[in-house]
Amino acid sequence: MNFMMNAPAVSVIIPLYNAERYIAECLESLLAQTLKNFEVIVVNDCSTDKSVKIVERYIPKFGGRLKLFGMKKNSGSGAMPRNEGLKLSRGEYIYFMDNDDLITPTALEELYLAAKNFSAEVVYCERHFEANEDLSEIHIAGETSEKPAFETENFAERVRKFVNVKFLLEPWSKFVKRTLLIEHEIFFPHVVVAEDDIWTYKLFFSAEKILRVPNAVYIWRLNEKSFLHKERSPQATLKFWLNPIIFGVKALDEFMGGIEFFRQNPSYRCAILEVFVHSKTAQIFDTSLKLSLAEIYTSIKNDFGESLGEHDVLISWLLTDLITQQKNFVQLKNK
Repeated sequence: MNFMMNAPAVSVIIPLYNAERYIAECLESLLAQTLKNFEVIVVNDCSTDKSVKIVERYIPKFGGRLKLFGMKKNSGSGAMPRNEGLKLSRGEYIYFMDNDDLITPTALEELYLAAKNFSAEVVYCERHFEANEDLSEIHIAGETSEKPAFETENFAERVRKFVNVKFLLEPWSKFVKRTLLIEHEIFFPHVVVAEDDIWTYKLFFSAEKILRVPNAVYIWRLNEKSFLHKERSPQATLKFWLNPIIFGVKALDEFMGGIEFFRQNPSYRCAILEVFVHSKTAQIFDTSLKLSLAEIYTSIKNDFGESLGEHDVLISWLLTDLITQQKNFVQLKNK
């Protein structure tokens, strides 16, 4: 039966970059799916290893359901490849995967049936599997609930849940209706890291019917050799984590400016920005101890001064003040 004559039920989108060690296992997990009416869109971000050749070998195995596209230049994160995959997709629902992860054989069927049975715009998985690099150790993680339940439509409560870290930010924890993403222009921002955070905020403040489910279907490989865990100098680490603060805050605030709830409730708007910023400054605490405030200020001004315009000094000192407060907090805590 040719499932590609009509629009598929699901579009699985996978950004690809130098994943020759893992991409075959990822694709094998898709071949094993009990739901067959889906397409796979792999977007290559200028890989320099054998990743593309491996994907090409799998194209015949999917019988027309696997498509491979390429970016013209490396984008530096999964954001732009995911956006490109979304534009090329035809599925009723969208599911994002990382190229080094897997899903269980019934994953797409479980998520699709939950979405259809409850008429959900988003199916949010509270639980998932976490595995080491060679998959020899796998355990379940995340919060549990007995049965599917709709998330509150109260935005104030959703903000409080974000503040209290009650939502996973990874895209693979959400199974999303494609029309929601397209109509609300819920794309990933082009930042070095934390594009997942901003995308999730946009999604959860655009969708009305978000269904929480206890299903654990995603196998997240905790890869210590990933781009996120790359060893960097103190200055490079500072730049890496300040990039999403400086550019991500702007994108996030502009999005909230278009929502009546946040325009009428600036305290909740501020709370989202604060939790976003603090989640990133926490990543540079150890690095901040290795640099003087003058070095931190100079690094920020040199790396981001042109992008900040006339307010570069103000924002630079704001960030150094945040780091100073963190230091003082830890010192007081350890007394």
